[in-house]
Formats: sequence, C-alpha cells, structure tokens
Amino acid sequence: MRLVFAGTPEVAVPALDALLASDRHEVVAVVTRPDAPAGRGRKLVASPVAQRAEEAGIEVLKPAKPSDPDFVARLTELAPDCCPVVAYGALLRPGTLEIPKHGWVNLHFSLLPAWRGAAPVQHAVLAGDEVTGASTFLIEQGLDSGPVYGVITEEVRPADTSGELLDRLAHSGARLLAATMDGIADGSLHAVPQPAEGVTLAPKIAVEDARIDWTHPALRVDRVVRGCAPAPGAWTVFRGERLKVTGPVKLLPDAAELAPGELAVGKNSVRVGTGSHEVELGEVRPQGKKAMRAADWARGARIESGELFGEG
Repeated sequence: MRLVFAGTPEVAVPALDALLASDRHEVVAVVTRPDAPAGRGRKLVASPVAQRAEEAGIEVLKPAKPSDPDFVARLTELAPDCCPVVAYGALLRPGTLEIPKHGWVNLHFSLLPAWRGAAPVQHAVLAGDEVTGASTFLIEQGLDSGPVYGVITEEVRPADTSGELLDRLAHSGARLLAATMDGIADGSLHAVPQPAEGVTLAPKIAVEDARIDWTHPALRVDRVVRGCAPAPGAWTVFRGERLKVTGPVKLLPDAAELAPGELAVGKNSVRVGTGSHEVELGEVRPQGKKAMRAADWARGARIESGELFGEG
C-alpha cells in the first residue's frame, strides 16, 4: 500500500522505521506537528518523526491543523491507501479521514477499550495494572472508540516507570502496526467493534496530579512516582520549594514509625513516612538543579530527621 505516516514524538519513530523497512508498503510522506521551541535557547526544532523522515528522504508535511486546505489538497494528490498514526497530536476531521481508501489506523498504547485518551501508559501504571498492551484501530470521530484490528499484550513490571513501559510498547507496537498494514493490504484483517463494557479514560496527567500526597498508602506513592516518570514528574514541597521525586521509591513494609511526610535521614538513605509504611527515596531533583541521589541531596541541604515534606 501507499502510506502517509502521521506521528510526532520519539515514541512514534520505531513504528515509522518498521514501515520504512517493509518491502510490502511505500511510505510516500510523513505528517507531523509544526516545529516547536525546545532547549534553553527556545529555538524551533523539528519533531523526532520529521527528523527521521528527512534522514530517509521522505516528504514531510507540517500543517498547523490537518484541516488546512493546502494540506488536504496535498494529501489528496498523494492518494494514500492508508494513513498509519502514532501519537500525531492533532484532531482529524471527517473530510481528512475520508481521503485514504482504508482510512487512518492508529496505534494506541492500551488494550482498548481500556485507557482511551492521551496518557494510557501513565494511567496503567497509576492504576497498578499488571498487564497492558497496544491496539491498532480505525480512527473515527469518537475518542479512541473505533473498531480494532489487532492487539499485543505487555506485562507491567513492578519497578516500571511510564517511560520504560512506553519504550517497550513503542517497539512491540511498531511490529503490530506493520502487521496490521499487511493484513489490511491482503484483505485478511478486518476491524472488530470495541465492546461497550470496560471503557476507562486516560486524560493527560496535569502537574498538580503529580503532587505526592504522603497521607496516601506507600503503594500509591510508589505508583505516582513511577507513573509520572519521566513526565510530568512526581513532586512534593520541602522548605517552601518544589522538589521532584524522579526515581522510584523503595517500599519498606516493616517500617512504620514515621508520620506521613516525615523524613528520617541516614548516612546513605532518606526514608519518608506515608499513610501506611515508610518508603526510601531513590533520586530527587531540587529546583534549579540536576537530579541526584536522595542521600546526597539530604547531605548537601543539611536536612535533619523530623523535617516534613508537603509544607508550603
């Protein structure tokens, strides 16, 4: 098939690579979000998908909106059979959806209908799911509600951060998307409507959602830290300033002497009380500084046992 691939962030690059490597399809163009400011200089930088496409010598389209007339006209000229999508980041309107013969097929990082929305992997970790996966489905006007072509499953490991889990899903999902294109091309694959039961939503995680509530049980604190890593990053307040908790915490089920948010500083460890038992901090990032071991932070900031998180 003639394909026009739509995607923007780094997580979409493995899928683009898988389709470029296929001898059954031709990627004739890539659609991605416009260049965005990045880094300290806030210079405009092309998306990871755009950079990969340019390396491969493929035409790159960067419409401000996918409904822009110039983009719609160019997409019509390209006459794609199908438009595979991974984390493109813009809403597709009916007129655009109807251009490719086989529609727009999205790779979504959940087992639909679970975790429809922008942050399925983060919500899977936050909810303590033991198994998640990825699905390919035909895009329609509803939120991730279209009929499903195929799924793969992935175990959520006890220490997984959202970033680590998403990286694995990006690669296994890339193979699923390529196989879906093969099945659509030869007519062996047909989309099946999603069940009406089991729908859960996964909206974008806001910064305020990532604030740690130390009165919650230790297991919940652990999930917030892992689920919000690397973005937006779990955080707390210490001495009136925001402190990011960037590394997973260690659960200490046999220790429950500290009050929620209370610190106990040892030579090589920093323990914190929660609503259940204590946790040991892994890595933290003070405002304006780089991430560091919690023990090094405590030593440098001259933190004393008995001080509290969450004040201010």
